[in-house]
Amino acid sequence: MTEGQQWADLATQIKNWAAELGFAQTAISAPDLTLASERLKSWLADQQHGSMSWMADHGTMRYHPEQLLPGTVRVISVRIDYLADDNMLAVLKSDDKAYISRYALGRDYHKLVRSRLAKLADKIRTALPDSEGLVQRPFVDSAPVMEKPIAEQAGLGWIGKNTLLINSEAGSWFFLGELFTSLPLPVDTPSQPDQCGNCRACLTTCPTDAFTAAYQLDARRCIAYQTIENRGAIPVELRPLIGNRVFGCDDCQIYCPWNRQPATSAEADFAPRHQLDNSSLAELFMWSEAQWQERTAGSPIRRIGYRGWLRNLSVGLGNWGDANAALAVLEQRRDCDDPMVVEHIEWAIAEQRARLEASP
Repeated sequence: MTEGQQWADLATQIKNWAAELGFAQTAISAPDLTLASERLKSWLADQQHGSMSWMADHGTMRYHPEQLLPGTVRVISVRIDYLADDNMLAVLKSDDKAYISRYALGRDYHKLVRSRLAKLADKIRTALPDSEGLVQRPFVDSAPVMEKPIAEQAGLGWIGKNTLLINSEAGSWFFLGELFTSLPLPVDTPSQPDQCGNCRACLTTCPTDAFTAAYQLDARRCIAYQTIENRGAIPVELRPLIGNRVFGCDDCQIYCPWNRQPATSAEADFAPRHQLDNSSLAELFMWSEAQWQERTAGSPIRRIGYRGWLRNLSVGLGNWGDANAALAVLEQRRDCDDPMVVEHIEWAIAEQRARLEASP
């Protein structure tokens, strides 16, 4: 058996192991991030990253995997489906409900995906007759890794007009992970060219017009950025547009034609917890900090903190169509000791009072 055949056989075995570990698809690339890096630099120069200063950190490591992990010659990319429910539109259209991005309904994906990538790395090491000098490291949205361009080059999909990776068979409701390796494995040929065509569904459905053009997102107008990454006040002009979205936003996925029949997940960790897929704004707003701490343990929602939680829910309550019910709830937290939260509560109260005054 030739050395090339041995590497090909190992690549096949790696994909089989990955499938056994629950990954929906695995592909291997030797990424060239020249074009992706130029696009990122332009995006950063336009300040469209908002307060996400880390996007500009780490120098050229983001564009050169071999600098991030010396010895890297290949990247093994994996995807794992996470969608566990199909009532997104029903919740969005019920303005008394709190819409939480579907990726955040269960446990934080970082540990699950990283753990399985570590197991995959162990299997690879064990299978080699001589693993001395082998370099491997798993990444899951935890380092300066351009995961979408890398996955696109591996053939896991294409980066759509909504800037997300889209797979023609699975849609876009999946997480990505990478295993950097020094093994000279054969690379996969990209099999999914851009198939967005003339469609503009994601661009026109965005509640805040965050897309400045196809394939270009201004994070500062993105609801996901404002409700998760922004630690300060949400711009007043954006608040009415946010509706009942209190953690992230999935509109550009929900209305994407490639998600008409999306892949779903049977992973127990991704299943909704504490009925967060269908809870009312009022109920969640009245959680005490102790309840919030308990019910968001191990959840991506922890990222925003309790004050961010109350801030976002205040905006949702300010947009609720039942002004009297919203006011009754908002008044109960008017004495909150956090000035930023209070400012959003007062905004919501003013909105609802104006709504009452304008009603016949």
